[in-house]
Amino acid sequence: MSHIRGRTARARDALPSRSVPGSVQSIERAAAILQVVAGSGGTLGVTDIAEAVGLAKTTTHSLLRTLLLVGFVEQDRTNCRYALGTGLLRLGSHLDVNELRARASNWADALAARSGHVVRLATLTGEEVVVVHHVFRPDDSAQVLEVGTALPAAGRTALGKVLYAHSHPHTGHRSAARLGPAAGTVAELAEVRARGWATERGEHEAGLGGIAAPVRGSGGLVVASLGVSGQQSALFDVRGVPRSPVLGMVTDAAHAVSRELGLGGG
Repeated sequence: MSHIRGRTARARDALPSRSVPGSVQSIERAAAILQVVAGSGGTLGVTDIAEAVGLAKTTTHSLLRTLLLVGFVEQDRTNCRYALGTGLLRLGSHLDVNELRARASNWADALAARSGHVVRLATLTGEEVVVVHHVFRPDDSAQVLEVGTALPAAGRTALGKVLYAHSHPHTGHRSAARLGPAAGTVAELAEVRARGWATERGEHEAGLGGIAAPVRGSGGLVVASLGVSGQQSALFDVRGVPRSPVLGMVTDAAHAVSRELGLGGG
């Protein structure tokens, strides 16, 4: 716990020691909590956060509960620690699409070349999974560019499952409840979130499959999903398990784009 105490002490020193004249105290306190949560990388519980911002635990818990309800923070149910929520991402998501596409382009091209499959980068706009970058598979077959199109039955695609799993705190519960079977079950979305990738095996189109992984921006928020699609037999073995080389290529590429966007890690 010594590393946590050191981090919270530094965070407390970085926060203002008194309220700014004319400010709203609850908003100032919530902003301080968000700063601490952002800097922790999801490693702090309510007691640590309260210590970092210099507030009573009950006050901190009340503010965190409100931030949780609006999606500005999310809580890991297994260890009760807090991380930034996707509600913050949605505030500025429309500003990042061009940068996202630009920073992902080289990695998506390389993924298509290495895997031999179609590569797509998608974001969540409302409840629609929209393709923002598309790289054709490297052969001479006729293909249609999908940039700007929303994926039909998106919840049955690997790209959609990744985005729905991270679209709301608590492992996509709200996405599953709101969108019904098309979004995947709560258990499926929880598994996608925990393991860091998703698959589709004929749910969207018979004989076709896909593998996708999350792309994270600054603060670790999921801003997009990156994946390949192709014949099921090329992506999965007879048991339906993703072929290791292709899965590794997808997750490595997604991590690389995340680093490009400022995540600063794998």
